[in-house]
Amino acid sequence: MKHTNPQVEQMTSFIVMDVLERANELQKQGIDVVHLEVGEPDFDVPSCVAEAAKAAYDQHLTHYTHSLGDPELRGEIAAFYQREYGVVVDPDCIVVTSGSSPSILLVLMLLCNSDSEVILSNPGYACYRNFVLAAQAKPVLVPLSEENGLQYDIEAIRKCVTPHTAAIFINSPMNPTGMLLDESFLKEVASLGVPIISDEIYHGLVYEGRAHSILEYTDKAFVLNGFSKRFAMTGLRLGYLIAPKSCMRSLQKLQQNLFICASSIAQQAGIAALRQADTDVERMKHIYDERRRYMITRLREMGFKIKVEPQGAFYIFADARKFTADSYRFAFDVLENAHVGITPGIDFGTGGEGYVRFSYANSLENIQTGLDRISQYLSRCGF
Repeated sequence: MKHTNPQVEQMTSFIVMDVLERANELQKQGIDVVHLEVGEPDFDVPSCVAEAAKAAYDQHLTHYTHSLGDPELRGEIAAFYQREYGVVVDPDCIVVTSGSSPSILLVLMLLCNSDSEVILSNPGYACYRNFVLAAQAKPVLVPLSEENGLQYDIEAIRKCVTPHTAAIFINSPMNPTGMLLDESFLKEVASLGVPIISDEIYHGLVYEGRAHSILEYTDKAFVLNGFSKRFAMTGLRLGYLIAPKSCMRSLQKLQQNLFICASSIAQQAGIAALRQADTDVERMKHIYDERRRYMITRLREMGFKIKVEPQGAFYIFADARKFTADSYRFAFDVLENAHVGITPGIDFGTGGEGYVRFSYANSLENIQTGLDRISQYLSRCGF
């Protein structure tokens, strides 16, 4: 077609999904593939979540909810932020969405127009840039460096702020680096007078330090969160957006028109997760940390450089420049020849080139097998 949206033409594919789809093709051919590419918990949902979802079906809770979300769930989310961070959130300032991705779209559509700019980290979560483009805005990329501990540089952000800046996007723990943004940075970025969009989806999966919510420092930010990572509920597609009260009617209109409401069954499961699944989260976190420490040691022994160890999420962003200058080609070569899925750093922006991301959201046994295969592959390549 001649008249496609030029913003869409600028979008990149989500390369990790390209890797996963090719891995699945190989599996259909009978090839055993170890998945270290996808950021999806390998755990089943907590039993309380499964039971709540089944009970919701049995009780025929299969109809539309309030467009902002079931009031009971919004109350539980507000109570969770009070317990976890000591902040008061009005339940009427929460919109429950079908995963956190719709929340990203809602807030960017609210804040952006064709003249807008959104500040993002480079490297950073691959889809942020494409969401910004979908909202007709321009991504402005701020590089992260290992010398700075893979932290956002507040001075670099200040230099990027212009009259067109619609928002600053932050993510902690960060994907792909697993790093926590420190408290001093959060205080400073909250004081810039620019709307902050804070993706807190990996909160709860922190092994060193403590995750802080941006709401501890300002009540004018937009918080993205959900149930996929912390509670291993990826397929239930349940997330939420916390926003300033002055924005809620506009967000509600967007939600009503674009999505109507989130799944009624998933919302019942979310209530159970917030009330009853803390023990399950602690168990999963302990297992993730064991895998994290094992993977860091093995990757270093193999020759990957990890100058800054990840503190949260379930990723290790490893310097692979000893082996390649083309992370895309390297990742697919590893997949085809070692039968291990890994994510090329270029998926996360130009600042990720020369790196690869390993996910430890897989069993320790599978991680051991996958790293053994990569070690053998590197030996065959002469490294």
